Amino acid sequence: MGSDKCLLQVDGVACIQRVAMTLAEAGLEPIRISVASPEHMERYGRVLDSSLQVEWVVDSNPYAGPIEAILDALTDPFCNDPLQIAPVDVPWLEMELLIGLEGGIGDCKVAMPVCSGRTHPLLALVRPEVAGLVGRSRRPLREQFREMDHVLVEVREEVVRNVNRPSDLE
Repeated sequence: MGSDKCLLQVDGVACIQRVAMTLAEAGLEPIRISVASPEHMERYGRVLDSSLQVEWVVDSNPYAGPIEAILDALTDPFCNDPLQIAPVDVPWLEMELLIGLEGGIGDCKVAMPVCSGRTHPLLALVRPEVAGLVGRSRRPLREQFREMDHVLVEVREEVVRNVNRPSDLE
């Protein structure tokens, strides 16, 4: 991308602020934001609305990737049950999706958005026991989550569209 996705502006609002506000609108506060270092807390905190209830968590293994950050969150004693995962690079995320996942999970371990047959595990709602099932596998989360007791929630493409290249912002 060439720059920090958290701070990318979409319609004049930083991606991290857009995603955090959507989580708050869905009633998912406090919002736990996983960062690689304390410096990131300061940098990102400057663009977040001060009314948001944010808890910062420094990764135990910085830059190791999303699976490790998710495992850290799931094994934290203060982890919500279920835990809503939300990456910063989905600035068009909508509250209705998050509410739909919560309404759909029931007794399942995972509720995952699906669009045109493609699942979106980094927007899944997961139960803490998933940590023991995922372990340190290097297999894609979409494969691992599909092997668990799960439910799929249909979603529109624009809601799960992520930003990986500057052209994705057009």
